[in-house]
Amino acid sequence: MIYTLTLNPSVDYIVEADEIQLGSLNRTSNETKLPGGKGINVSRVLSSLGVESKATGFIGGFTGRYVEEFLNKEGVQTGFVNIEGDTRINVKIKSGSETEINARGPEISSHAIDSLKEQIMKLGNGDYLVLAGSIPASMPDSIYEEVVQICRDTGAEIIVDAEGDLLKDILCHRPFLIKPNHHELGQFFNKEITDADEAIFYGKKLVEAGAKNVIVSLAEKGAVFINEHDAYKSTVPQGEVKSSVGAGDSMVAGFLAQYLKSRDIKEAFRYSVASGSATAFSIGLCTPDKVEKLLPEVNILNS
Repeated sequence: MIYTLTLNPSVDYIVEADEIQLGSLNRTSNETKLPGGKGINVSRVLSSLGVESKATGFIGGFTGRYVEEFLNKEGVQTGFVNIEGDTRINVKIKSGSETEINARGPEISSHAIDSLKEQIMKLGNGDYLVLAGSIPASMPDSIYEEVVQICRDTGAEIIVDAEGDLLKDILCHRPFLIKPNHHELGQFFNKEITDADEAIFYGKKLVEAGAKNVIVSLAEKGAVFINEHDAYKSTVPQGEVKSSVGAGDSMVAGFLAQYLKSRDIKEAFRYSVASGSATAFSIGLCTPDKVEKLLPEVNILNS
């Protein structure tokens, strides 16, 4: 089973308006509510691609119930720890440019953290846990590393989509997959990454530091994959980028979905790129038909 962990999920309230005037009454032309959070996005894409997963993390209040009910309707299993505060609401205003107002989120008690750890202790060989996104301000910075250590003890594999010190602390624990973009990879090594060859060079350093598999996305310049044995470059399909939100999460989901079906790393990488592109070319997350349509445009080259 694949489990996804979202420590600070949200209800994303997306509003569109022809014009926004500060200090005045504004009216929307369109509005949408969706569950938000990187791990949640991974679970939603996996479900769309026909792969079961279980979303975990912390939810609370009427907004938490909305997140859980929405995921259940999409066929995503849930195992959230319930907390006293309300799951946060993030406001995304689209009016020409996009403005985001992200809430801090509820306080997470030590009891809730212990309950989450007890859940994770039940994972074992053959299970995968996706750690994605930031850590809430009310939680210790060490929580990801503590979770990874539990999984090392139980035999579960770890996938990490995080940056900076969060990623640095986890590499020594041999994560199954990490997926930085080229900006995050550059920040990690204090170096600007401008092309695929540089991404492969520094991606190999992440493998040497402990990562089993590394995917680096380079936006319109493609993506690269590196592990101990192989290094691949990928082209990306041509299309209009409508939103980059969830594209990286879709790459993680696409890779896992295909890898668990075929155990073919190269093909899993191809699905990863197609899934990320399909989301970038959409308003919302990718769907199987959009992924399949883009697959012939994704060329994987040995490096």
